[in-house]
Amino acid sequence: MHWGADLGRLDPSALEALAASRIEPRDPSAPVGTSAPGVVPLASSGWMGRPGLSGHRASGADWAPCLRVLDSEVVGLSDGPEAVSTVDSSAGGRLDHRRIVTGGPGTVHCAMGDDNAGLRVEIWIELLEQGLVRARAEATNTGVGEYFLDELSLVFPVPLSADEILDFSGTWGREREPQRARMTMGCHLREGRHGRTGFDAPDMMFCGERGFSFERGRVWGLHVAHSGNHRSWVERCPDGNQVLGGGELLLPGEVCLASGDSYVTPWLYLEQGDGLDDAARRLHRWERALPAHPGPARPVTLNVWEAVYFDQDVDVLIRLADRAAAVGAERFVLDDGWFRHRRNDRAGLGDWEVDPDVWPEGLHPLVDHVRALGMEFGLWIEPEMVNPDSDLARAHPEWILRAGPDYPLEWRHQQVLNLSDPQAWEHIHRKLCDLLDEYDIAALKWDHNRDLVASGDPTHAGRPAVREQTLAVYRMMDVLRSEHPGLEIESCASGGGRIDLGMIEHVQRFWISDCIDPHERQAIARWTGQLVAPEYMGSHIASPRSHTTGRVSDLSFRAGTAIWGHLGFEWNLLGLSDEELRVLGEWVGFYKANRSLLLGGDVVRRDIGDGSVWLHGVVARDRSRALYQLTTRDRPSMSALGMFPLPGLTPDSRYRVRPNLVGGGPGGLNLPAWARGDEAGIEAMGRQLSDSGLQVPLMDPDQVLLLEVEEAAV
Repeated sequence: MHWGADLGRLDPSALEALAASRIEPRDPSAPVGTSAPGVVPLASSGWMGRPGLSGHRASGADWAPCLRVLDSEVVGLSDGPEAVSTVDSSAGGRLDHRRIVTGGPGTVHCAMGDDNAGLRVEIWIELLEQGLVRARAEATNTGVGEYFLDELSLVFPVPLSADEILDFSGTWGREREPQRARMTMGCHLREGRHGRTGFDAPDMMFCGERGFSFERGRVWGLHVAHSGNHRSWVERCPDGNQVLGGGELLLPGEVCLASGDSYVTPWLYLEQGDGLDDAARRLHRWERALPAHPGPARPVTLNVWEAVYFDQDVDVLIRLADRAAAVGAERFVLDDGWFRHRRNDRAGLGDWEVDPDVWPEGLHPLVDHVRALGMEFGLWIEPEMVNPDSDLARAHPEWILRAGPDYPLEWRHQQVLNLSDPQAWEHIHRKLCDLLDEYDIAALKWDHNRDLVASGDPTHAGRPAVREQTLAVYRMMDVLRSEHPGLEIESCASGGGRIDLGMIEHVQRFWISDCIDPHERQAIARWTGQLVAPEYMGSHIASPRSHTTGRVSDLSFRAGTAIWGHLGFEWNLLGLSDEELRVLGEWVGFYKANRSLLLGGDVVRRDIGDGSVWLHGVVARDRSRALYQLTTRDRPSMSALGMFPLPGLTPDSRYRVRPNLVGGGPGGLNLPAWARGDEAGIEAMGRQLSDSGLQVPLMDPDQVLLLEVEEAAV
């Protein structure tokens, strides 16, 4: 009946009025009964949009089930469950007063069935404490014979005033590119068929009031929390219904339910709010309540990939560790190239044993040295993949996913290992446990460098195995962490190809892109933060010349971009000058002094002036402190850009605002009057700072300026 702003307590008469207010006038050409889609829309109910349930038996029967409610209940309400109300829309919106919701976080459970079709569908809809909604469904074959399930998806209503769509696309090195479109009649459908979340995933698909922005405009968003194939859509129908929907994308024959078998969908996460920042804040607060959440004390990390690539030499790596520790690093990650036969990316994947030719004493000399310096040790792995040129592939070709007798298209010289095969799963699990047991490893960087193409299970006649592969990966991550308490896992998939709210329950970090060019990373991080909180986002300072784009950037811009996530370096620190080391150490010191705020506060974002300047900030939950950053993305179209706000502060509190010129500050800086002088800064009320703002400084393109804000005595 309603998904949107909190309506407060609704007594039975208010609920009845809400139900009655939603009954549509009768169109003489409409079918008898209701055409409202329901959470699982069915063609048998008169719904002519995308169906929520699609399947059939071998005979072709039972493809149009007619589900009836069997039972429903509400559990876990925070202020006392009198449970659920039911509404018969075809009978004038009358309420069943036997059980009435009082409100608050809780779960609605509803069971439906069709005895003739031999199907039972159960739905769970949870209202979480942070104001999010999540939902999932389960389909059970209660009939005789197999049922081929093609789709089980859920939809939720959004008003017609939500007539603008925001979702995301992208490619390698340029993930999460926002794209907007006007809502039109029909279905805006996005499908991910990569076998992983994908660079071009829609992430949170939004529709909202036209022109909605970070700070204002009612928005509704939906995300499919699944790291395999998925689909999401928004659909406007001629009957006046508009819905957001989504679910797992099942390949042909992937789910075949024997009598008594069930299929459970991934969770769908739904958020609504006044502006994108409000919506993101609810999601971040939920993530921070997860059992596997890493907390804000994220260790400064050196990853050696762009420093040495495959050229691993223990003496060089030890000197890198020394230099990293000297500038304040707290974790050292050895990337690709440490295992047998791995001198390039053409061989060795699957042979998860330390290469004795490169490491005659194993990893012990490096690990022991890193630990003696007070740093944690991390290791790169890619356990889901295998090179055809590997001992594992030669010994067990039957463990490689394929739909037919031949291997699928080769991608980055590798194929996909079938972890849904219990023997393959246990082999990889044992090899990883051997490493974790022998070495003091605090973190695994878990990579995934190719899409799943024609990925069938050869032990089951090549039946699609993307779903089972995804679930097997989740299980392995969870088992490894339970067996090795304190272990952290970073999700990497050629950069940001597997970032979703299914994976976030199993990992503590995401590598958001292989592109560390700060100009590109500004946009990638800005929009990744719409889905995940900053403490999950691996955010590294790269070398002066980007290995991905060739663009050259100042250290202040590279470091100032990186501090808004889980800070690290991806840089050969052995080539730094004394001055570069000093400045880098200053940035690391700033991050450590402020990371509880940087990685624990509420995120705010704004476009300033003509859009050439971006504002990014975090505000403490108690509003006593805030950090903001102005970033010049391009040369402005005007000689001055007017005022910029400092959002999120308490209106009636007084604050001191001052620029922080870490490392000497940005290039080409021309500060306005409020930021100059021996006592640089200004004091003003929160309302003034958020509504009127301050004059924008002038900076060269690709520069950042930090602003520190602290509550002052009135």
